[in-house]
Amino acid sequence: MLELHDAPLAPLTTFRLGGPATRLVTATADAEVIAAVRAADADGTPLLVIGGGSNLVIGDKGFDGTALRVATRGVELTGTRLELAAGEVWTDAVARTVEAGLAGVECLAGIPGSAGATPIQNVGAYGQEVSSTITEVIAYDRHAGETVTLSNAECAFSYRHSRFKGDPERYVVLRVRFELEDAGGLSAPLKYAETARALGVEAGDRVPLAAARETVLKLRAGKGMVLDAEDHDTWSAGSFFTNPILTDADFAAFHARVRERLGEGVEPPSYPAGDGHTKTSAAWLIDKAGFTKGYGSGPARISTKHTLALTNRGEATTEDLLALAREVVAGVRDAFGITLVNEPVMVGAGL
Repeated sequence: MLELHDAPLAPLTTFRLGGPATRLVTATADAEVIAAVRAADADGTPLLVIGGGSNLVIGDKGFDGTALRVATRGVELTGTRLELAAGEVWTDAVARTVEAGLAGVECLAGIPGSAGATPIQNVGAYGQEVSSTITEVIAYDRHAGETVTLSNAECAFSYRHSRFKGDPERYVVLRVRFELEDAGGLSAPLKYAETARALGVEAGDRVPLAAARETVLKLRAGKGMVLDAEDHDTWSAGSFFTNPILTDADFAAFHARVRERLGEGVEPPSYPAGDGHTKTSAAWLIDKAGFTKGYGSGPARISTKHTLALTNRGEATTEDLLALAREVVAGVRDAFGITLVNEPVMVGAGL
């Protein structure tokens, strides 16, 4: 277990932002993860768990405590059952399932970060969410002081949320188990219209797994959502805001604001989101509120490829990023009466 003091954290995040940690511990085995967590809890030391750093915003002052970088490795694939150590690189794991001819996560290709973070955020894209395939999550329960196995139902998954995100001080994910599908080399039925169009098929169709993965990677790359050190559009956390889910009454009020601002013929995006609720598009809201691709004149700007990504152009500070985020939140609220919610986890920072 490697230990550093006054250690920079910015290089461990995809934003490349944030100050140092008082202490940085890198754990390469589950036992080391547990030992580091127990030591911090015993001393009353604040603890920050870091995986791939792709969904993390760290304040400029850094973190006064122990930052624990989970760098565990381990992949077990038996039939259609997959178990990943929390530190496994997620996009590599997806590639491995496609090579094995197993469906269920192929449309989650290219998402940066570690496997252990996927259940926390209930990671999803292009019509798939990990909650559809996760069977169990093995975690260290800091309250009980023991390792526990939580079923899919016990994870309390919802849109970009879970039990782990709702109670961030309690669990440290160690391993994630999935049940995938052997569909003879074909993907799961495509649920996302953009993916289906790009593949020249209809929603609900299946396509070869490799074709689904490659298409998603191309779509993501076109939006700056595949990491590339040379491309500042990827110095981001991907989607910075979640798509708002509105009650029917709130959506009706929003719809009226849209007609008032943009004209009678304009229809905002809308997707069913359970009884009495409708989901709309944060990217659409941002764009229609006047924050177009490339917006900004400082070192933090909206991506030139996608309005939902806020980016570090190379010399930004976390405060630069937060100032831009606050401007976008205020502008969307003023235009449409909807308050956007940040998707990345904030540490020593906030909107």
